[in-house]
Amino acid sequence: MPADITESDPRAELRAVDDGCIIALSGRWQITQPLPKWEALSAGQPPGRVTFDVSELTGWDSSLVLFVSEVCNRARLNGTWCDLKPLPPALVDLVQQLEDKTTYPIPSTRYSDFFSIIGIRTLDIWEKTRELSNFVGECVLSASRMVSHPHKFRWRDCFSEMQQCGAMALPIVGLIAFLVGVTLAYTGAIILRQFGGDIWVADLVGLSMTREMGAMMAGIVLAGRTGAAFAAEIGNMRANEEVDALVTLGIHPIDFLVLPRIVALGVMMPLLAVYSNALGIIGGMAIAWGLLDIPPPAYWVEMLSIVDLSDLLTGVIKATTFGVIIGLSGCLRGLQADRSASGVGQAATSAVVTAILLIIVADSLYAVVFNILGW
Repeated sequence: MPADITESDPRAELRAVDDGCIIALSGRWQITQPLPKWEALSAGQPPGRVTFDVSELTGWDSSLVLFVSEVCNRARLNGTWCDLKPLPPALVDLVQQLEDKTTYPIPSTRYSDFFSIIGIRTLDIWEKTRELSNFVGECVLSASRMVSHPHKFRWRDCFSEMQQCGAMALPIVGLIAFLVGVTLAYTGAIILRQFGGDIWVADLVGLSMTREMGAMMAGIVLAGRTGAAFAAEIGNMRANEEVDALVTLGIHPIDFLVLPRIVALGVMMPLLAVYSNALGIIGGMAIAWGLLDIPPPAYWVEMLSIVDLSDLLTGVIKATTFGVIIGLSGCLRGLQADRSASGVGQAATSAVVTAILLIIVADSLYAVVFNILGW
């Protein structure tokens, strides 16, 4: 900043030229004085090349940095060029540092070409897939270290997470499973009563719950309950720099934060799926008894005639996979969260969406594999 500063009010004058405009800056710019506003100065001015004239500028502080940054931001949104060469080098350096730390909205017309949009989205999907693959690989390596050195695994944290995602989730999982069984029985009764096959409601509910709905409903409930909690908890730790503190201390975040949660979900999800199967079957039994006059013993015998161990094992395998998926999704989004309150909320939302999407994809793949195996 010049040493021989004369006292004068800050001024900015807009001069139109052929290819744009020149902003003439004069006077001494101080944050404590009334300052010109770029919005009022550029009213009615068509977008074009913007440059500066500082021949009459006698002094400046951060107020001029903010003003020039606003001009550059508006020029960027208009798709025009802002020439900073006439400005003092120190001012240009501060403006560039401010732009590096500021996220500006991207104009909607920036990528108007269809193929450009496809390419950008493809690269984004590839980058996210690469991050997911790296995270899964780190979790596999961490699991191998747990197997080789089980005494270093945080069993206390794992048991605590089992309590939270297992026993504490029994009421909501049981309620959802019971209502799903009721819905399946009602829906099946509408069709089966027309053919005199009321007793087959037991077959419909039994197979649907053990093979699909039990594990699926438990997975979706835990994706919204536990997966979001994992993402929010780890995201909050990341915002408070607790994850960085673990790295500084030489503690791997995957071993300390991620693996106990994944193991807890992988162990508790099969148990919750079996519990969900039982409540769903009871819900179907209640409707069969109250609506179709089928006694519970007859309902139970008919269900056992169609449901065998392979059906139960199918649901248990799916539930284990769903548990690992929920744990991976929640922890990954938590570690990727921005260091802010809004970033934690976005991480929780993204964790739920990712978990449900991967659960449906995994269920579809299992349906194809089990069909090939004849299960």
